[in-house]
Amino acid sequence: MLVVISDQLSKYLIRTYIAIDEDFTLWGLQLTHIENSGMAGGLFQGYGVIFGVVAVLFVIGVFYIRRTGEMKGALIDSSFGFLVGGAIGNGIDRLLFGQVTDFIIRTKGVLNIADHAIEMGVLLLIIYGAVSWWLMTSKHK
Repeated sequence: MLVVISDQLSKYLIRTYIAIDEDFTLWGLQLTHIENSGMAGGLFQGYGVIFGVVAVLFVIGVFYIRRTGEMKGALIDSSFGFLVGGAIGNGIDRLLFGQVTDFIIRTKGVLNIADHAIEMGVLLLIIYGAVSWWLMTSKHK
């Protein structure tokens, strides 16, 4: 919920107070307001609603996986928390507006809080997979 609330609040403030394509600096961070109807990096413009539906299906899939109880522990819980929070945050934008508000300038594009949460979730998922693999292979030695 923390990811969804911080993501949606930041996007609301950007949409309300910053004009599209306006650049500004906040606390030393370079920001700009863009609206993206595609996915990461601006690919597949115009498919925002489809990506919104994919986000809903992804969240349902994660809840199903969690319900089976096969994946347990703080690391996977954190990973899924970031992934689901990011998917819901961007999914809300896509389903309500057909596009996502991005504003955090990075080397390879402009992102938002939900995007960063998804990146963190993927990183934690990779770490979880590596640790699980290592534990499984070390048991069989």
